[in-house]
Amino acid sequence: MSRAAGSESGRQPIYSIGAIASMLGVETATLRAWEDRYGVVVPARSTGDQRVYSRDELEQLRFVVDLVASGTTPAAAHRLLAEPSDDLTSRDADDDGARMVVLLAERDRYAAELLEYFLRTEGFDVCVALDSERAEHLFTERQPHLTILDLMMAGGGLALCARLADGDTPVLAMSALDLSNQAMAARASAFLAKPVLPLQFVSTVRDLLGSSAMIRTSKMPVA
Repeated sequence: MSRAAGSESGRQPIYSIGAIASMLGVETATLRAWEDRYGVVVPARSTGDQRVYSRDELEQLRFVVDLVASGTTPAAAHRLLAEPSDDLTSRDADDDGARMVVLLAERDRYAAELLEYFLRTEGFDVCVALDSERAEHLFTERQPHLTILDLMMAGGGLALCARLADGDTPVLAMSALDLSNQAMAARASAFLAKPVLPLQFVSTVRDLLGSSAMIRTSKMPVA
């Protein structure tokens, strides 16, 4: 598993352990303990043997911190982070072996980057749209297995929800406003209030795609 598969700049060691701890709101001792205990996020060392973290490692640790804050144990969070990508690919693949495609239509660029990271961590092929026009274009072009839609998107999020939900593709609607009733009226498959909890977000996506642990367990034959 590696968020660092993205760009060369993301792999460049930049941040001290003190800076990372400050940005994430955790103790430096916690970061050291996680590194020693789980060996998932292991930063480079300076010539003076100081830990130096890349932006990708910052995002990986942010993922862990967010999961822990939502109730996941550090061990489970690190297991999720370390899960081999080929296993994720096979688990989330459809019949022809291609990864499941998720369309993320989100008006806020920072939120889109964070949610995209959560989804890519789970092994999904993610396409991102920051406006309604782009979302409809990608929906037609990529034919996603799931659409995640910010209802406050410019151009009419609710109307877009109704258009995209008019078929077999489930739509997960999200908003900082309580628009759950309107989302259901627009035929959304589910609604999450923002800010979303990472664990709840990932679980909801897996449920809608029929690949959550709960659904997989329910389909297992009874011994």
